Amino acid sequence: MQVVSAQQMRDIEKKSIEEYGIPSLLLMENAGLAVTQEIRQILEDKQIENGKVIVLIGKGNNGGDGLAIARHLLILGIDVSVLSFAKTAEFKGDAALNCHLYINAGGKFFRIEDEKQLRAARLALNHADIIVDAIYGTGLRGALPSLVEEYVKEVNRTQAWVIAVDIPSGLEADTGRVYRNAIRAQTTVTFGLPKLGHFLGKGPEYSGKVIVDPISIPAKFLEQEEVATFVLTEDVVRSFLPVRTLQGHKGTHGRGVLVAGSLGMTGAAVLAGKAALRSGIGLLQIITPQGAASLVDLGLTEATVWPAPAKDILDSQAWSVIADKCQDAQALAIGPGLGKNTDFIAVLEEVLRSVELPVILDADALNLIAENPGILGWRQGRGPLILTPHPGEMARLCDCSVQEIQDNRLEIALNKAVEWGAILVLKGAVTIVASPDGRAFLNPTGNPGLGTGGTGDVLTGSILGWLAQGVSSFEAACLGVYLHGKAADELAQDVGWSGFTASEVADQLPKVRRAVELL
Repeated sequence: MQVVSAQQMRDIEKKSIEEYGIPSLLLMENAGLAVTQEIRQILEDKQIENGKVIVLIGKGNNGGDGLAIARHLLILGIDVSVLSFAKTAEFKGDAALNCHLYINAGGKFFRIEDEKQLRAARLALNHADIIVDAIYGTGLRGALPSLVEEYVKEVNRTQAWVIAVDIPSGLEADTGRVYRNAIRAQTTVTFGLPKLGHFLGKGPEYSGKVIVDPISIPAKFLEQEEVATFVLTEDVVRSFLPVRTLQGHKGTHGRGVLVAGSLGMTGAAVLAGKAALRSGIGLLQIITPQGAASLVDLGLTEATVWPAPAKDILDSQAWSVIADKCQDAQALAIGPGLGKNTDFIAVLEEVLRSVELPVILDADALNLIAENPGILGWRQGRGPLILTPHPGEMARLCDCSVQEIQDNRLEIALNKAVEWGAILVLKGAVTIVASPDGRAFLNPTGNPGLGTGGTGDVLTGSILGWLAQGVSSFEAACLGVYLHGKAADELAQDVGWSGFTASEVADQLPKVRRAVELL
């Protein structure tokens, strides 16, 4: 599914109105019906028969959507009240018509003029079962007005279920930025296509569950060629999965080489190796220092372990072993638990120059390259390259602050993917998979439970497993990222967002892959 900026969505709506002939009023009516349907479902799920709903509105089209919602609820016999930050005379066009229809139907409409009404509003909000946020839509930039902000704070203090219309008020549609305060919704019903702000910055935290309704815009208008950012869905991921045959065996299921581990960091090699095996790789070869080899061998009996000449941490002598084992392999991954030995930079340079296999660089491999990121340019035209940095590693590669990375995640990921000619997996609350051809996928799976040691190693190993099985580099990165997050989500169903381990995430990978296959 494509993900759009606010302007892109406005262009799509304009095109559907002018070229397809959809009346703008019908789009607003369908938006109102979509949110009304969600409200009815929530009331039913919570077994609330006589629910109370408060709709907060502004003067724009988002407020018009809110008035359409209120009218539909009124017709259904649901107790609904509208709290408006605009006078009735301030509504224009379709919003004005919806205001007229709602009030003429006997709807309760209360004008918010200043903070003096806050006490009465607080009482109403605290007695509501559902609060609908239709104050601002995708056009808002910057901070909320101070009066609106006070009411938003009250909404966020209530126990009511909060539904945002299109996007939570105070959340920027293109960046996911929040200036001081924004509505914290449990559910956001968005229209046409999801917006970038639902996934970037603080978007996931404030949007809650995002439901997308096409509001009758035809698919041919939604599928815009110039839109190159997508959200990963199970249908997309399923299409990336390789199909096995009855004639398959370990040789046909791919060979992968993992260069990982150092004394004291053997667990990283074991976790990455386990994830590769759990993702279906046929044969896994691990290259690690002599002093760590026996521990890695004990930790992962299914892999073949090749000790490199160095004792505790890999150095330039590892190149001969790597070059030898890559001859019969389909993919190479370097980095988990590697340690930061500057002597190993010579190996990374050689890999970038001469290894034609798909290569994944992670963790300390990226930290070493950060000493001279220009060498990434050597890779272009020599074979696929996947980089999997977390924000700190990305900041070192880009010689900037972590905050700069976090504030411009999508833009930086796309720019650097093009500059470096690499698939860039920028890890985070919503991991971004960016391609040199300008495409990017935003991953909706995963949770804070992944914020524990070793989960990044699991991701690297999983991507290695898919590459070895012949999945293309971009698709392998997407598969690894999506299933890694989904594995964590399944674990969180049982234990919440804390307490599960990286090893458990790896063990969950076959189950979530199978679940995707069977859908």
